[in-house]
Amino acid sequence: MRKILHNAFKVVHMFEEEVANYTGAKYAVAVDSCTNAIFLSCYYSKNVLGIKETVLIPIRTYLSVPQAVQQAGIDIMFENRDWSGVYQILPYPVWDSAKRFTSNMYIPNSFMCLSFHMKKPLPIGKGGMILTDDETAYKWFYRAKLEGREEKSYHEDDLIMSGWNFYMTPEEAARGLMLMQNYPEHSPDQGEVPPYRKLSEFAIFRNIPICQTPNYFRHA
Repeated sequence: MRKILHNAFKVVHMFEEEVANYTGAKYAVAVDSCTNAIFLSCYYSKNVLGIKETVLIPIRTYLSVPQAVQQAGIDIMFENRDWSGVYQILPYPVWDSAKRFTSNMYIPNSFMCLSFHMKKPLPIGKGGMILTDDETAYKWFYRAKLEGREEKSYHEDDLIMSGWNFYMTPEEAARGLMLMQNYPEHSPDQGEVPPYRKLSEFAIFRNIPICQTPNYFRHA
C-alpha cells in the first residue's frame, strides 16, 4: 500500500485499490476524467516510451478522444472500426475503456482508461482512472496528475517534472467506494444510444485522413 501523506486523500487511495483489485490491474491512478486519462497515457507513451507513430482512432467515438490525443502531440487518422466496450488507440498501448467496467478486465502491458461519468457503468458524476501493471508508469502518472508534485504540501516539495491539475477529489472517490459496495461481479459492456456521430462530420476534424489500409497496424 502507498504511504499516504495527505489524510484528506486517503479515500482516493482506497478507491484506487478497490478498482485495481476488481479489474485485475496491479495499479490504478484516479484522475478527473477519462479524457485526461487518455491524454496522460498518450503523452507518456510518446514522450517517455518513445512511440512516435500516427494513431488510429475509430471514426465513431466521443469527440474528446481525438482532441486528447492531438493535445498530447500525436497525429491521428480515423478508421471505420466497429468496437464494443473498449478499443485500442493503435499502435499505442492505450485503451479507451469508457464503456467497460467489469471484473478481471485488465489487459496486461496496457494503459486502460476508465470513465466514471454519470452516464457510465460506475456513475460517480465525473472522474476517470488509468489501470496499469507498469510501476514506472504508475509513479509518473501520479506525479503528472498532481502538477508534478509528490503527495505532500507544495511548501515542502521540490518539483522535478512538469504536470497537470488532473486529480480526483476525495468526494468523488467516496461516492465511487459507496457504489462499488453493490456493484456486480460481472457487468456487460455499455452501448451508446443514439450512436456516436462520425468524427469527420465535425469541422475541426474534416481534414483528418481516413485510413483505407486494412490491418494498418496489425501486420505483425
